[in-house]
Amino acid sequence: MKAASEQLVLDLPHRPALEAEDFIVSGNNKAAVALIDLWPNWPSPLTLIAGPEGSGKTHLANVWRLRCDAVCIAACDADEPALVAASHGAAVIIEDIDQGIADEQALFHFINMTKEQRFHILMTARSRPGEWDIKLPDLRSRLRSLPVISIEPPDENLLRAVLVKLLSDRQLPATPHAVNHLARHMERSMGFALRLVEELDRTIWQTPKMVTRDLARKILEQLSSDGTDG
Repeated sequence: MKAASEQLVLDLPHRPALEAEDFIVSGNNKAAVALIDLWPNWPSPLTLIAGPEGSGKTHLANVWRLRCDAVCIAACDADEPALVAASHGAAVIIEDIDQGIADEQALFHFINMTKEQRFHILMTARSRPGEWDIKLPDLRSRLRSLPVISIEPPDENLLRAVLVKLLSDRQLPATPHAVNHLARHMERSMGFALRLVEELDRTIWQTPKMVTRDLARKILEQLSSDGTDG
């Protein structure tokens, strides 16, 4: 019976909140938040938000999607039919553009339509355009001229706030000493914060307890030995 319960926990991943009020604003992301708040008065119809994995790009893109009813397309699915369908709206999100583009020629023509059709495009990526492998010279040049808003790696204060929120979302009680220890010693990334809380959740489900500093230290050492902290 216990094994079945553990399997059930693992098969039901936590569902993160993606509303505007769920996003924690700090010095590392305030420029990206300001961009979302500025819409529709953007200085350019095309904008890129660049930041590491788990930094909040998708969260902010979803906030923008809810505000302007944007169509969201993964760059790897951005072929001509998908882009033609998206062009009928007023706003489009193209996610993970650094991970490969389905049809570079179609995307180039789509981007050129923004001024004529008067719609906005928000792109997301983990890196800046100069690092992308773009074969089409015209598209490569166009993307490298994009205005880029960067999200920097989180500082200790932001990590502490994120940990408190993630632990609260999962109803995991934790001592202040545990949260401070994690924020001080963990890898500086949102992605690692998510993996860390997931591991704490699994541990506590198996042996119900509060997240203490000793448990926090144990889980950090475990993830480090597994090579999951980069």
